[in-house]
Amino acid sequence: MPTTHTLLLCFPFFLLLCFLLYWAGARYSYLRRPAAESGDAAAFDWHFFVPCRDEEPVVGTTVARLRAGFPRAHVWVIDDDSDDRTGAIVEELAAEDGRVHLVRRRRPDARKGKGAALNAAYDALNRFLADTPDDPARDRVVVCVIDADGQLDPAALTRVSGPSGLGDPEIGGVQVSVRMRNVEERTPMPGRGRARNAAARLLVRMQDMEFSVSNAGMQLLRTRTGSVGLGGNGQFTRLTALDRIAQAERRPWQQGALLEDYELGLHMILGGYRVTHIAETWVSQEGLPLARRHLTQRTRWAQGNLQCVRYAPRIVSSRHYGGRGVLETLYTFFQPVAHLATLVLTGVMLAFLGLAAADEGAGTVLGRVLALWPLLIALTAVSVLPFVLWGPVYRRDRAPGRSLLVSLVWGLALWLYAYHLFPASARAFVRMLRGRNGWAKTRRNAERTLTGGPVAVES
Repeated sequence: MPTTHTLLLCFPFFLLLCFLLYWAGARYSYLRRPAAESGDAAAFDWHFFVPCRDEEPVVGTTVARLRAGFPRAHVWVIDDDSDDRTGAIVEELAAEDGRVHLVRRRRPDARKGKGAALNAAYDALNRFLADTPDDPARDRVVVCVIDADGQLDPAALTRVSGPSGLGDPEIGGVQVSVRMRNVEERTPMPGRGRARNAAARLLVRMQDMEFSVSNAGMQLLRTRTGSVGLGGNGQFTRLTALDRIAQAERRPWQQGALLEDYELGLHMILGGYRVTHIAETWVSQEGLPLARRHLTQRTRWAQGNLQCVRYAPRIVSSRHYGGRGVLETLYTFFQPVAHLATLVLTGVMLAFLGLAAADEGAGTVLGRVLALWPLLIALTAVSVLPFVLWGPVYRRDRAPGRSLLVSLVWGLALWLYAYHLFPASARAFVRMLRGRNGWAKTRRNAERTLTGGPVAVES
């Protein structure tokens, strides 16, 4: 039987091996991805869902951009009981444009999470279609979720309509790539010093790098395993797929879910549809320049991952998930658990070293550790290089004007950036233990331009 010490020693190596295998699959999938063919966007009826809470600074621009870029589409703005003029702005736009719709929500029914807001739009869309003369075929209707600050690639509908997307009747959902729109902004924090702005620029750059290459590679790997996850921005779904989920679950999006977008994808696959990712098109959003907002957002995502663990038995027993899909999905579910276990294990190992130093002398213990320097260097290399190697790929696809050296520095920064997952996972566990499962809106950068107006804050 293996001893406790042996298990403690093997566990980090096991986690590292899992990470390296996952990284290798994501990188291969990204670099060898086939080009997505375009399709006929006119074959579908498009409806954009834009959930809003206190989005006065951005909502008017977002609606105008969607209507100008996609004139055949309808735009449904869900005002989740905003305290500012969000609802009034959209109401004025809707009075002038029959393809702009306002879905008003009021407390106590409002502010129960993004999933609840999207379900309200789903109900409103159903009523609209029922009242429309020559009710369009529901299998032609596509719903796209866009954040209140989201900007969609003008070619997105054509790409999503292609044979690798909704042109395939077995595909119920498509997720497009995500980019950070403010990645080249020189002063993301106006009025602050040069050092603060440099740190903010780097944080935004890391988010852009994370989403546009690293996460895109992960999603493209999932297209091979049959476990693509839907995101909250740039999420395209067939109305008939939402109907099937609503029939089984009473509503498409799960109320109270912190990852309502990812859970929608799980339900879609469990219901027999396929979900895919198209990297050739994109939606842009604002990267977060403040570490506190970023950590709050990632804590919510980590807690949402933990909520998804309840789906594990259904996924393991589902005939719609293959073996690779089951493994990939469980790996995703348990990432926060692995991060917390790593923190605990690090503490245990440091405690052991401290006890040994007290018993044998600090010099003796330090000598033993230094004697392992070849192993430590090798472990550091295989831990850091996967992140560094994303740098040149990101430079090629997103920043061709930058030097190779800069891209390698970005890759090294991405390695350091990844450590935010550990405090985020720890905070997620603490929130769960305290029974705090509320959904919190991440503040927009544009909210800093408001003077005296209400601002939705994160908890």
